[in-house]
Amino acid sequence: MPARLLSYLDGRRERVIHLQRELTSRPAVGPDNNGPGEAARAVWLEEEAARIGLERVRRHDCPDPRCAGAFRPNISARVPGKSDKTLWLITHLDIVPPGDERLWQSPPYTLRVEGDYVYGRGVEDNQQAIVTSLLAGEALITCGIVPDLTLGLLFVADEETGMSYGLPHVLADAPELIGRHDLLLVPDMGCRTGDMVETAEKSRLWLKVTVNGRQCHAGNPQDGVNSLSAAAACILATEKLNDAFPDSDPLFTPPRSTFVPTKKDANVENINTMPGRDVFYLDCRVLPRYDLADVEAEIRALADEAAGRYGATAEVERICGEQATDPTPADAPVVLRLLDALRRHRGIEGKVCGTGGQTLALCLRRRGLYAAAWSTLIPNAHAPDEKSDIRAAIADAGTVLTMLFNV
Repeated sequence: MPARLLSYLDGRRERVIHLQRELTSRPAVGPDNNGPGEAARAVWLEEEAARIGLERVRRHDCPDPRCAGAFRPNISARVPGKSDKTLWLITHLDIVPPGDERLWQSPPYTLRVEGDYVYGRGVEDNQQAIVTSLLAGEALITCGIVPDLTLGLLFVADEETGMSYGLPHVLADAPELIGRHDLLLVPDMGCRTGDMVETAEKSRLWLKVTVNGRQCHAGNPQDGVNSLSAAAACILATEKLNDAFPDSDPLFTPPRSTFVPTKKDANVENINTMPGRDVFYLDCRVLPRYDLADVEAEIRALADEAAGRYGATAEVERICGEQATDPTPADAPVVLRLLDALRRHRGIEGKVCGTGGQTLALCLRRRGLYAAAWSTLIPNAHAPDEKSDIRAAIADAGTVLTMLFNV
């Protein structure tokens, strides 16, 4: 890789801060999380792409009447190389809500800079990757260097809440966009050392469990059936799933399937009413060898038994279920080129791994495309005071640029 590119990146600290500040000030929470969607962020990003000089900038908007503008935005752009073969960086525009803002040291949508770190909702997930993408493209254009491979940038909506309005829509809207021999990199998973290259993901199962009892005055509990107590029993019963699905696979961290109670809906508004309906949710990340239908059936049986002990009933509703696909082979071209770039640019010996989180790589693998997920992350996605390392964004841009040049 030309030394001019590295010199250019070395002076990009303030540029990283500027880009992160602009992105953070445009919250892109999707409508499923009671947000306006990604339109404001996409408008700014399209303007930024024009300022940088990216070519073939194209919108692939997906209709969604719940959002500002009634659409979910998706954007593709390129920096042409000597070959049409393209290294695609595929990132997502949307973020999750900040949660309880009292847990933040500063407003989540106002960037805070401390030393080598920036703080704000979304700065790591997935704004760091957006910044890395823009830095790589900007470096090539500013330095006037044509890489061996074309650099493709794809910014998509709706990664955090199902992906339906994002990458799958783009692939359907523009089937010619990604070629069979292109290299697909999703910078949305990783660790501090930058050596984890994700080639496999667990299956994901989200369930809503509704426990129905009978509401009454809390002073006369014999007149009702306490749905909260029954729901608590159902939650504790999910611990038995670890015994029902005990296998482990060292490719993944953690190596076993996980079954985590997460969100809970509000029940009654006052203390002296015993609730008659409680709703909670489960996030299950399951090793690919298990069928999600079997997992769901076991959860239904456990919930029925636990709720029945209290005279309540339980209903289990699937919110989403995504069976894992075959992994990307460890010798796939994108994996080998990334491992080589890490070695040459940063002296890192990368290693392939699996993850319990799901990334946009899942959509690509479902279509028989080889994709790798990688980045240099803290990681602290979805946490209060989410932060991103400025140096990591720059180092990752250098790794991406190294991938564009043949040895």
